[in-house]
Amino acid sequence: MLKNIHPLLAPDLLHALAAMGHGDEIGIVDANFPAASLASRLVELRGASSPDVLDAILTLFPLDSGSEPAAHTMQVISHAAVVPEPVMDFAAAFTRHGLADSEIATLERQAFYDRAARAFALVRTGELRPYGNILLTKGVVNRYEPIRPKDPGAATR
Repeated sequence: MLKNIHPLLAPDLLHALAAMGHGDEIGIVDANFPAASLASRLVELRGASSPDVLDAILTLFPLDSGSEPAAHTMQVISHAAVVPEPVMDFAAAFTRHGLADSEIATLERQAFYDRAARAFALVRTGELRPYGNILLTKGVVNRYEPIRPKDPGAATR
C-alpha cells in the first residue's frame, strides 16, 4: 500500500495512467464489454463497479481541459435520450471531484467501440449494469504540489 493512493488503483492501472500522455484515452468498461478483444492494454478490476473505478481514477487523473468533451459514454441502443444508472453515477463522481461543469457526451454504440479500440488502455470492471462504460481523455499536469508533513513539534510550542 501507498499513502494517499486510492486502494482501487492497482499497480497495473497506476502504470497505465502514468504512461499515458496528453490526449490519450482510457476506458472504464463494464463486465459485458468486449474488452479483451478490443484492448491494446487491458487492466482487470473485476471486484469493483465502473463508477467506483472512475472515482478512484479521478483522484489522480487530469481531464483534458482543451478537449470538449473529455468524457464519453455509450448511448442506449434505440433510446439515445435515456440516461442509464451508471452514467448518473459517473456524473456524481465528476461532481465529487469538482468536475460538475465538465460535459459527459454520448457516442453511438459502434462509435464507442471504435474509439475504445483506439484507447491507450481499457479497465474492465465487475460492473453488471448495462452501459457502465466511459472514455476519458487525459489532460496535463502543470505543477507538482507536495503534501507537507505536519511539524510534530508545532503542537507542543
